[in-house]
Amino acid sequence: MHVEHLDWLARNPRYTQRFALHVGHLCRDMPNQAVAELERRHHSTVKDLDKLYMQKQVELAGLPAPRAIGIDEISIRKGHNYRVIVSDLERERPIWVGGEGRKEADIDLFFKALGEGKSGRIELAAIDMWKAFRNSVLRNAPKARIVYDKFHIMRHLSKALDEVRRGEYKRLSGQDRSYIKGQRYTLLSRRENLSLDGRRALNKLLRANRRLNTAYLLKESFGQLWDYRTERGARAFFERWQDSLRWQRLPSYRKFAALIESHWDGIASYCHPDNKVSLGMVEGINNKIRVLQRRAYGYRDEEFLKLKIVAAFLPPLPRNANINPHESA
Repeated sequence: MHVEHLDWLARNPRYTQRFALHVGHLCRDMPNQAVAELERRHHSTVKDLDKLYMQKQVELAGLPAPRAIGIDEISIRKGHNYRVIVSDLERERPIWVGGEGRKEADIDLFFKALGEGKSGRIELAAIDMWKAFRNSVLRNAPKARIVYDKFHIMRHLSKALDEVRRGEYKRLSGQDRSYIKGQRYTLLSRRENLSLDGRRALNKLLRANRRLNTAYLLKESFGQLWDYRTERGARAFFERWQDSLRWQRLPSYRKFAALIESHWDGIASYCHPDNKVSLGMVEGINNKIRVLQRRAYGYRDEEFLKLKIVAAFLPPLPRNANINPHESA
């Protein structure tokens, strides 16, 4: 049997191509440390094999010419330490992770990597309401329609609801305060995600506090905005929703309404049928990235994490793939 001499793979210089592919495939579903224990190899050896596997995945996939992109950021460590992540919304996968923060210059790096031609063909960009994202898209992808990501918008509304909760906790005392204590998760979670006990606790809280009940119902109803297929219908709904705040003592909600008003164009554009892209997959990607970050804990190698994020959404390599960087594929 022919055994390849691959001293570029790890400290131990003898591995077959099949073994390298085997380890890379295992690392798609398992933490590297667990693979190292399973295969009785040093964790750095497994990491090297994993990187070669993922590099081949990315090489074969290439950088596509996306029609619709989603731009977000991830926190890579404690503190405000962010990296930009760009996803292809139609292929439903991340295609680029980079930058050193979330400034315009960081997002510009993606468009530079994509190239002027491909950037000019982007038709839709789903972003949050961060000004730097918008400015970079308008400058680098002038044909792109801006759509504000509804999940980020709802996050702002959840923050407004949490401000109401904190205000009520400070205002009240005794039994009235006890209904609120420890119920932040219950109040901010979607009802369908709560356990039976959680739903009972939520109902008890909302019956006990009228202001929180009003704020909660307003938050839940706001989600209907994205069901409208015309800007006119969406605008009429928003104005009715905004009018309902008039007699409520909810300053955080009025602040949120002003935020929506000032960003209306990017919100209303979602109503157009051509813009009904799968924004939910951006949230799904973020959840999967959090899992990958936990798996990669202990590796102080940012390039490894970036590679993990992009490769995790790509198909596995075929059995006959060549991941030897010194030989042509």
